[in-house]
Amino acid sequence: MTNPTNVTLSNCDREPIHQLGQIQAFGALIAVNSDWFVAHRSTNLEDIFGRGRTVEIGASLTRLMTPGAMDLLRSAAANLAIPDQVERLFGVALFGTDELFDCALHSSGANTIIEIEPHAAGDLNRQLAVLRPIMSRLEKHADLLPLVEEAARQLRHTLQIDRVMVYRFRDDLSGEVIAEAAREDLEKFRGLRYPKSDIPTQARALYVRNRFRIIADVEAEPVPIEPGISLEGEPLDLSMSALRAVSPIHIEYLHNMGVGASLSISIIVGGKLWGLFACHHYGPKLLPYTQRTAAELFSELFSLVLDRTLSRQIANRRELGRDIHTRLMRDVAAGTPLSSSLPMIEPVIQQVIPHDGVSIFVEDIYDSRGSAPNEEEFRAIVPGLNAAATSRLLASEQIAERMPRATRFADRAAGALIIPVSRTPRDYLVLWRKPLTQTVVWAGNPEKPVETGPNGDRLTPRKSFEAWQETVEGRAEKWSEAELDIAEGLRVTLLEIILRLTDEAVAERAKAQQQQELLIAELNHRVRNILNLIRGLINQSKHDAPDIDTFAQIVGGRISSLASAHDNITKGNWSHAPFSELIETEANAYLTGKKDRLDVQGPEAMIAPEAYTVMALVIHEMMTNSAKYGSLSDQSGQLEVIVSRDDDDNFCATWRESAGPPVKPPKRRGFGSTIIERSIPYELKGTAEIDYRLEGVEARFCIPARFVEWRARETAGAAAQAKQRKATALDNLPESVLLVEDSMIIALDAEDCLKEMGIAKVRIESSVAGALDALAKSPPAMAILDYNLGRENSEPVARKLQELGIPFWLATGYGEMQDRVEELGASGLLTKPYGKDELVEMVGSLS
Repeated sequence: MTNPTNVTLSNCDREPIHQLGQIQAFGALIAVNSDWFVAHRSTNLEDIFGRGRTVEIGASLTRLMTPGAMDLLRSAAANLAIPDQVERLFGVALFGTDELFDCALHSSGANTIIEIEPHAAGDLNRQLAVLRPIMSRLEKHADLLPLVEEAARQLRHTLQIDRVMVYRFRDDLSGEVIAEAAREDLEKFRGLRYPKSDIPTQARALYVRNRFRIIADVEAEPVPIEPGISLEGEPLDLSMSALRAVSPIHIEYLHNMGVGASLSISIIVGGKLWGLFACHHYGPKLLPYTQRTAAELFSELFSLVLDRTLSRQIANRRELGRDIHTRLMRDVAAGTPLSSSLPMIEPVIQQVIPHDGVSIFVEDIYDSRGSAPNEEEFRAIVPGLNAAATSRLLASEQIAERMPRATRFADRAAGALIIPVSRTPRDYLVLWRKPLTQTVVWAGNPEKPVETGPNGDRLTPRKSFEAWQETVEGRAEKWSEAELDIAEGLRVTLLEIILRLTDEAVAERAKAQQQQELLIAELNHRVRNILNLIRGLINQSKHDAPDIDTFAQIVGGRISSLASAHDNITKGNWSHAPFSELIETEANAYLTGKKDRLDVQGPEAMIAPEAYTVMALVIHEMMTNSAKYGSLSDQSGQLEVIVSRDDDDNFCATWRESAGPPVKPPKRRGFGSTIIERSIPYELKGTAEIDYRLEGVEARFCIPARFVEWRARETAGAAAQAKQRKATALDNLPESVLLVEDSMIIALDAEDCLKEMGIAKVRIESSVAGALDALAKSPPAMAILDYNLGRENSEPVARKLQELGIPFWLATGYGEMQDRVEELGASGLLTKPYGKDELVEMVGSLS
């Protein structure tokens, strides 16, 4: 006896259902060789043809049929040019009498098989005419389910049969009834699932080759074919036979369902078996061959309509995919990394591929939204993802089955649609679905039981077809074919976005590199110019100084003048700077408390950077000479500077001193005189005139219009307000300041400025540790932090100051630090280089 454990559902797949050696009793079969001698015949020839009409094996078929009938049969056989072709003849008088027969011819190996049935009343043209209105009704439906519902109704009405079901095959080869038309008193099967074992593999293959399968009477005894085996030892292949008998297991299956007759009409799309029209009648039902032919043609026409409907759905999905492509290409900002674009991408995808969570892993950066694994959990499955096929989607309803490490988050994200968006390194967009408790309704228990009988173990068909529910847990909703199509388009879109962003990043880096090289070259040029200028000032100034102290004072004053001019220029990002500010900066050193002795008149002139430093040296020399020898050297002298525009928009400044001591022309011409008289004509192609009049020096300096922009002067009220703000700041000085700066020269200069303002206690630290120690021992009233301290930054100090509630300013030479001011809790930003004016303004903001 066969061991039951060896009996599996695959036994059904091995049953030779096309070589049963039997036919159904409603027709007769004759197989002839190429010489038209009979090789096989069914044993019921006299039952179909009439008493006395038979032919022996090996006899010529011409002994049975008339020459006219033979001519028709030979002509039909000659038309069998392609595999699986069937030629049909309707209403043929085979025996020269009024009896008419329908014949179907097809090739089977070396034989031609002729199947013969009594002709039923009615002609094929009338049957085909019925198809036109049916197809017109089907054409009105653009969606799948209404289309198959209408097809089931029309087919049942046409065939006058008890039940018509549209049975669709799923990806796992199980089937589902998606539409049904049936008698009102019958139990409905719509929505039921059938396991793939209900239709064995070889039966599916036959459905593709032979579209129409009829079982006219389940109770009828099959008719043997003789001989069962040919002289070559082969059984007769009945794959294309309409009369082919039925497997005993399938007959038992139909018995269990209470079915008396059955029709199966294939629905083939794209050369593949998409589904079936499964028709059941609860008694014998023999359709005439003409009607079966019309039904077969209906199947072909319906398959075309269905194919067009499915193609339209595919086209709609592609259009939707193009729309997603357009929206993503539009919405993902140029230059924005894809890893930062998840909030923008996810809502767009949600509209077409429903999901519960999403992860993005690009350039080793992870981000997620919704029900998704955390970064640690995701990185654990990355090696498994990398082992998958390159550039292919991976869809799963239970990813933990394939990747055991995904079990850690299976309660949050069971289903995964993994979209690779690059090759090296592997980057991914993953859509997640939560696990669901799903109920599958089967038509009876899907497992066929093994039955032990006197002839051994065998598989028996199910005896119950009541709805049988199976509960499946831990699996997510299946990703549909439409969703996978959209995801594939999304993969291509994201690849294009990454390539575009990569190209933009490369171009931006190249542009930045060019700008950096240009800035470095410009900086080198300017530094060399400044160093050469300082060297020249030192060399030329030594002739004007009798001793080292005077020399240091002269050189220091000139360099300070250049530094002030540079500050004025850099405050405007190396743009034009006001001439009036240059005058006031130089005068501050000599007119403390006596500002009324200086009168600046005329419009505001904004001087270009290349001219500003030249003018700074000239004004410095003029102001120094006035303070030493001219109107600013005593208690009553006056200085008047009048700015004007000539007819060509050139800048002119008239310097006029009065009420000072008598002026004596210099006895010798030093470097200072050279700067005054020659620098403007030499470097700017302007003019410089100076007259040492007894009552006071007068001079006139003009520079070309290309170095000047004109603006309205600040009103007296605005100037007064600015003056008041500075005065207020100096009236509310903090008691102590912590200065954190790693450049000693900058620190000492800032300390001097703070002490000049009147702040007595300034503590300087150059490291984070030193600053924190200072805060612990003696907290200041305010602080100034240089952000970059060599190999560290001052953020720990900023956090401590914020904790202590001590106001502080960040000092940096990098303009982009403005974005960090609020984040670090700073009161403001001091942009290097800064001086006394900036520090006064900073202190003023405290009050």
